[in-house]
Amino acid sequence: MNDYPGPGAPIRSGIPDHGRVPKYYAVKGELDALLDELGEGGVLPTERDLATRFAVSRDTLRQALRELLIQGRVRRRGRSTVVAGPKLEQPLSLASYTEGVRRQGRVPGRNLIGLETFAADAALAGQLGLKPGDPVWHLERVLLADGERVGLESTYLAVARVPALDREFDPGASLYAYLGEKLGIGFGGADERIETVLATPREALLIGTPPALPMLLLHRLTRDEDGRPVERVRSLYRGDRFSFTTQLGTPA
Repeated sequence: MNDYPGPGAPIRSGIPDHGRVPKYYAVKGELDALLDELGEGGVLPTERDLATRFAVSRDTLRQALRELLIQGRVRRRGRSTVVAGPKLEQPLSLASYTEGVRRQGRVPGRNLIGLETFAADAALAGQLGLKPGDPVWHLERVLLADGERVGLESTYLAVARVPALDREFDPGASLYAYLGEKLGIGFGGADERIETVLATPREALLIGTPPALPMLLLHRLTRDEDGRPVERVRSLYRGDRFSFTTQLGTPA
């Protein structure tokens, strides 16, 4: 699909200057058209049937399917490959995951992996404004959208600031709502960094993805309205199911 028509369009659409198109890339284009015909949730024919249809080897077909999987155009469902829906767009703002998913008409959810305390090391203590050895909560949850596993979130908070987290907080709910409504903690700003990574074997198992699937990793340090650190968050999102958006202003 060409998003930039006009001069230079063949280059922008992926075709090299010399005009020779790799066989897998040509098959990918044919598959892309087939996905549009089938529509979201449509089941693709078997690899054998597709390889016969496009007169290519199974290896060539699998390379094309692998790229479509990474792009989020298809997903695995058991032994079948189906057409995926549009990616979830998560705003880069001080809004919770819950709010971002609900705005797109999807049902957010979380599965608790663990909630425990440990002594903060020097690095984490410095980020949260604590002393090394001070107790810190570690809250780990799998992120869901319409029941589908789409990410993994690790949150670190000072026990002194949120002492009853294990008794009062519903791990399936929004942590931001709990902090604001129950504890009166308002958010004033955050530092956030995004990078691409591959999931560890443990992370891939929890999220239910192949280890080779690229992930979007977000590191966030959130502060309250007085500038005090509230949380340190490490969020891992499936690269095939998520994109991130933000609004940019004109420089002063």
